[in-house]
Amino acid sequence: MMNLAMLHFGDPFSTPAFGLWMFLSIGAVALFVVFIPLVSWIDARRKEREAFYKADTMRRLVDSSGEGAKVALEMMREEDLQRQVKTREGLKIAGLINLAVGVALLIFLRALIGNEPVYLCGLIPGFIGIAMLTYALFLAPR
Repeated sequence: MMNLAMLHFGDPFSTPAFGLWMFLSIGAVALFVVFIPLVSWIDARRKEREAFYKADTMRRLVDSSGEGAKVALEMMREEDLQRQVKTREGLKIAGLINLAVGVALLIFLRALIGNEPVYLCGLIPGFIGIAMLTYALFLAPR
């Protein structure tokens, strides 16, 4: 890394931008080596705790009485329904975002380049958005 700095700055210790370059380089390395794995590990632990407490709650409901089993099944059905609704709504939002990006890309490239057919690249995210919306509205299981 020092060789790269010397090629870019010449004598690195006489340039004030060298300190900023070193700070940003170390920050970028720290981001990818430390922060992202740490966040994913914390998220995995959270999901593991949630699953444990959910299973424990279901076990206690089933063990409590005959009515507890019915309540546990109803809770499981309700959670499954909420998960399906959340997934469908996420597909709808993603489809709308892709469609908007496609239209914006069409307009931007048409204004930037002119009559060249490069602006048709905006159709790619637009059609992806249309496909996602079609699936979410008509083809996804209810």
